[in-house]
Amino acid sequence: MAVFVDEFNLPPGPVEQLKLPRELENAGVSLWVKRDDLLRFPQAPELCGNKIRKLKYNLQAAMRSGKERLLTFGGAYSNHIAAVAAAGFLFGFKTIGVIRGEPVEPLNPVLHLARERGMELHYLDRAAYRRRNEPGFQEELIRRTGDPYLLPEGGTNDLAAKGAAELVGEAEQQLGWLPDQWLLAAGTGGTSAGIAAGLDGVASLTAVAAVKDPGIGEVIRRATGKDEQAGNWSVNFDYTFGGYAKKTQELTAFIQWFGTAYRIPVEPIYTGKAFFAVFDLIKNGYFSPGSRILVVHTGGV
Repeated sequence: MAVFVDEFNLPPGPVEQLKLPRELENAGVSLWVKRDDLLRFPQAPELCGNKIRKLKYNLQAAMRSGKERLLTFGGAYSNHIAAVAAAGFLFGFKTIGVIRGEPVEPLNPVLHLARERGMELHYLDRAAYRRRNEPGFQEELIRRTGDPYLLPEGGTNDLAAKGAAELVGEAEQQLGWLPDQWLLAAGTGGTSAGIAAGLDGVASLTAVAAVKDPGIGEVIRRATGKDEQAGNWSVNFDYTFGGYAKKTQELTAFIQWFGTAYRIPVEPIYTGKAFFAVFDLIKNGYFSPGSRILVVHTGGV
């Protein structure tokens, strides 16, 4: 392997306070951001943010098991696909990406980057893709692709949640206190599940769904062993803007404003929706006065 992955030795993403716009100052809350978008490998910057946390223990497991290939699933704009390709490039794994939908040339920037990192791209129509979690379907894929280490869509599994849970202690150590309200974008729910498990009900977590998938809540429930009320977490589906990779003029305008106001880049698929949500929720009194809110900027391509 090109790099030993037991210790990444990357500096943690910093925590910054964001000054609220004048019209929100009377809400009585403070807003912070955990800049995991700055947690990245310089040699392959698309391996960044929550993808590093979710892949960390999976890469160790793949290495210990002697696997030479990583196989995973994702949509055409999946940050996870790009991150797995980058991990293969850095750590010496061959990578295979099973992509939802038909091939389109020229490739979009995400898939182009994945292919540049050496990933083999295979496409499944939507009906076949829906079978991706069936044991028999997976066994056939594994047989045909040389016994790879299998990563689920989004990298979401128990090892991913373990990596994401470490973010809680890291943020608390950086701040010297634990924020009582946490918010982040959710695709498959793996990062939210890990953070919710790490918080263990002592603080509230709001997962802002980027896609209309009720399975996000089930992923968090399995990781925490608690339902929403007992586990002090919730999934908010009010900010999908029409679904995965969908956007509106309102979201586009917010992203442009946010980037100008705070010099923090966000994108429309995940992180832009999360930051739009937190500002809208503050405006509508969702958070109690005195709340210390931490938004986890999960990064992305």
